[in-house]
Amino acid sequence: MNAPLERVDLGEVDYQQALEDMRGWVAQRREGRAGDRLFLLSHPPVVTYGPRTSLDDLPAATAALPTVEVDRGGFATYHGPGQLVGYLVVNVRERGPVDIVRWLEHGLIEAFAALGYDTVRRDTPAGASSLVGVWTPDHRKLASIGMRIAHGITSHGFAVNVDPDLSPFHDFTVCGLHDVTMTSLGELARKRHGQPPTDGQVRDAIATALGARVDPAEPADYRATRWT
Repeated sequence: MNAPLERVDLGEVDYQQALEDMRGWVAQRREGRAGDRLFLLSHPPVVTYGPRTSLDDLPAATAALPTVEVDRGGFATYHGPGQLVGYLVVNVRERGPVDIVRWLEHGLIEAFAALGYDTVRRDTPAGASSLVGVWTPDHRKLASIGMRIAHGITSHGFAVNVDPDLSPFHDFTVCGLHDVTMTSLGELARKRHGQPPTDGQVRDAIATALGARVDPAEPADYRATRWT
C-alpha cells in the first residue's frame, strides 16, 4: 500500500453522525473528489454489530448500552471513551492487489511495537469464528477490525483499546467469540508498572505505521467542511 494516505484527526463523534459522514467520505473517494484517507476518532458508548450477528449475542436491555446495526463485516463490538477508532476510506482498485485486513493487522502490530508492546495476529481455524484483529501473545484481544468494501472503496476499519473501561465488553458476546478476553494498552502497561501511552501517542504510532500523513492543504477543523 504505497499510494498516499491522508491522516484526518477528529475528536469524539456520535456514532450515527460518523455513519452519515462516512457515507460522504466514501462518495467523495468514489467520485474522485478526495484521495485515500484514514480518519482517527472516538465515540460515546455504543455497541455496533454486523448483519450476521445473533440477537442473543447483543447486550440485554438492562445493560443500558445503545446498539446499532451496521453494514460492515464482523460481529458485535463496543466503542467508547478511551478507545481509538480508525476509519479507512481507500480505493483498493487503484492500490492493486492487497489484502486490506492483513495489511491493517500488520500495521497495527508495527505501531504497538513502536510503543513497546508485543502483539500478534492469529489465523482462524476452519469453521471457527473469525480471529481477525490484534492480540497479545497469550491471546487477549487488543484491537478489533471490521470493514466493508463496495465498488472498490473501503469503509469502517479498526478499534484499539487505549485505556477504556473494559466492563461493557462483559455485557455481550464480543466479535462472536464466547470466550474472548479483551484488554487495553492501559491494562498491559499497569501490569508491568508502567504508564499507558496517550491517545495522541497511539494516533501518531498508527499513522506512522500505516503511512498516513496530514495534508497541510486541509482546514484545521476538517469536520466543519463535512462532505458537501
